[in-house]
Amino acid sequence: MGSEPPGRRPRGLRGLRKPAKKRPAGPPPAEVTEDPGTAEPPAETTSSVINAVLYRDGRRVSTHDTLAEAFRQQRATSGTLAWIGLHRPSRDELLTLASEFDLHPLAVEDALEAHQRPKLERYGGTLFVVLRAARYLDDPEEVDFGELHVFVGRDFVITVRHGGAPDLTAVRRRMENTPELLKRGPEAVLYAILDAVVDGYEPVVAGVQNDIDEIETEVFGGDPRVSRRIYELSREVVEFQRATRPLNGMLEGLTAGFEKYAIDEELRRYLRDVADHVLHTTDRVDGFRQALQDILTVNATLVNQQQNAEMRALAEAGFEQNEEIKKISSWAAILFAPTLVGTIYGMNFDSMPELHWVLGYPFAIVLMAIVCTSLYLIFKRRDWL
Repeated sequence: MGSEPPGRRPRGLRGLRKPAKKRPAGPPPAEVTEDPGTAEPPAETTSSVINAVLYRDGRRVSTHDTLAEAFRQQRATSGTLAWIGLHRPSRDELLTLASEFDLHPLAVEDALEAHQRPKLERYGGTLFVVLRAARYLDDPEEVDFGELHVFVGRDFVITVRHGGAPDLTAVRRRMENTPELLKRGPEAVLYAILDAVVDGYEPVVAGVQNDIDEIETEVFGGDPRVSRRIYELSREVVEFQRATRPLNGMLEGLTAGFEKYAIDEELRRYLRDVADHVLHTTDRVDGFRQALQDILTVNATLVNQQQNAEMRALAEAGFEQNEEIKKISSWAAILFAPTLVGTIYGMNFDSMPELHWVLGYPFAIVLMAIVCTSLYLIFKRRDWL
């Protein structure tokens, strides 16, 4: 574990969600500390520049509204570090930056198109880092993923944000409040950005864990909508794995580069501290995926059991219904025999053989009794009655 840099908040407070601060009315102050993670560029301008600030020895020298002003000031002032924040820049803006800071065309193309996997590339003296940030949205109970591209050179740091996360306001504020860290150079800014992105995973981990706990309750509560929620959360966890798993290899490569280019040992300690938290996060996320697979299996088992119980109940109901139908059919057949005999002898024909027979009535009664008794015994033997 590396020691905490000055001005860093305690690790135990990271998971706490802070209430959103209200934006003060009126125009912003001259010294703006927002970076790409704060607000969208104003609707009335087509510029994607959130902030363009120059630093020297860890102290803010100047703030500029346009890239041209920042370029001009940096050329006129030696020993400065330019930290430029962009939000969904246009091709012209990125090409201007590429021309000024000699950015590689492949990295520029990646930063324009977004939808890149997390990676670390070195193009000459420039590092290009792609990060996938995440934030947990409480109301819809879902994870929102953003993408951050970082160019790190000898005297500049350029951040290009796509999406709502991450919020780099706190990163800039932290670095400006600890000039002894900021004056260590662009690598210190990269470390702070990495640390902020990794710290941002902790509330997401807590939110996903809470969702899994709720899903377990819903599974055993028989909620029919839980299967869809398991599927949706599983997709978010897979996306979370894609965002976090590459970070281990990236940090190893970055640490090796720090050693190769003789970067300050204190920054290496801080980077190892970030790597430790990445490992913890990836372990938790892998555990989430396994837990969701187990929950899905249990849910499928419970659904099958419920379906079997319903089928058994339907079969029992059908069996009882068949028994009742047998009884009704048996009595109907028994009652049909005397009805048939009575109907035949109830016809008004003078030439019927037994019409004037003295024993005709007793014979008909005995015949009906014999037929009914025989049918009753037959149905009884077959358990219809």
